[in-house]
Amino acid sequence: MKTSKYKILFLMVFITTLVSAQENRSFPNVEEMHNRKLQFITEKAHLTPKDVEVVKPIFLEYEKALWSLYEKKNVFFKSLKDRPKNAAINFSEMNDSYVDTEVTKVQLFKNYHLKLRKILTPETLFRYYAAERDYKHELLQDFQGRPQHGGKPNEQNR
Repeated sequence: MKTSKYKILFLMVFITTLVSAQENRSFPNVEEMHNRKLQFITEKAHLTPKDVEVVKPIFLEYEKALWSLYEKKNVFFKSLKDRPKNAAINFSEMNDSYVDTEVTKVQLFKNYHLKLRKILTPETLFRYYAAERDYKHELLQDFQGRPQHGGKPNEQNR
C-alpha cells in the first residue's frame, strides 16, 4: 500500500515537472527545488511521514543557508567580472573567498548532520545521505543532458 502511494506521488511530481517544463520556464524557483529535493529524498530513503515532519524544518534551514552562501559567492564573483577591463585581479582575495565558502559549507553540513543524527536512526540517516547523493547525481545527469548546456540529449528522453 505504501509503495502504491509513493508511486502515485512520484507520478504526480513527474507530471507536474513535465507541465512546468512545457510552460517554457527554464528553472523552477528555489522553493520548488527544495520541495522536489525533499520529495526525492523522502522516497529514496523511505522516510515515514513522521520522519519527514521532523526533518523538513532542518532540511529547509540547511538548504536556505546553502543558497544564501551561494548567493554571496555569486555576488562576489560578479563584482570581479564587472570590474574595469584594465583593473588588476586580486587573486589572494579570490582564493580566500573560495576557501571561506568551502569551510562555511562544511560547518553548515556538520551542524545539519548533528541535528539529523538526533532525530533519525543511523540506518535511516545513512539512507537519507545516500538519497541526497543520488539526487545530486540525477540533477547533474539531467543538466548535462540538456542540449542548451552543451550536452547530448539522453536516448531515453527522446
